[in-house]
Amino acid sequence: MLKIAPKFNKFLQISIIALMGVFITTQQAMAHHAFGGETPDNFMKAFLSGLAHPVIGIDHLGFVVASGLIAAGQTLGFFIPVAFVFTALVGTGIHVLAINLPFPELMISASVIAFGVLLAISKGQGKSPKYFGILEIGLAAIAGIFHGYAYGESIVGAEMTPLVGYLVGFTLIQLFIAGLAFLLGKMLLNQANLPFPVMRFLGILIGAMGVVFLTYLI
Repeated sequence: MLKIAPKFNKFLQISIIALMGVFITTQQAMAHHAFGGETPDNFMKAFLSGLAHPVIGIDHLGFVVASGLIAAGQTLGFFIPVAFVFTALVGTGIHVLAINLPFPELMISASVIAFGVLLAISKGQGKSPKYFGILEIGLAAIAGIFHGYAYGESIVGAEMTPLVGYLVGFTLIQLFIAGLAFLLGKMLLNQANLPFPVMRFLGILIGAMGVVFLTYLI
């Protein structure tokens, strides 16, 4: 178990404030077009586009962060963001192959709400039923297909080299963000003297963000 010394309190506070700042200031309109809608035509541009897409898309970012935070409290938690990230590759492939998925943006918003709720009601490491982690892995895998389908919008029509760069970019950045959220979640779960239930608050924040996007779509 990780032990958090008092000197890390400021780090936790800064991390949470920074996370909230990103959620509040990111523009939804930027979510699918890191280069203004231009299809990347080389590996590096596609790689950078892949890195940017899950970050500037607040709905995607919220889900990735939630998956990492939830993973911190589950025995099989590591597989939650991994399932999401790798099924996102499948979702992108579906879009590139011009196969239509029903209501992708609606499903993305619903997934953000669901994982916000799951985070808000999570009980911490070893306290949730074992099937809870399996359920979350399954939901993350389904969500990954729809999030990946949305990612595919930026790379449709590209040649194989930029396509590979794009896939590598968004896979690495999502694993990185989920990893940071996982570490932050572990620290929060092991911090006994927090002034309020931060994990629950973050879950409510992420879930509310999903509701906003859902309302916008409706």
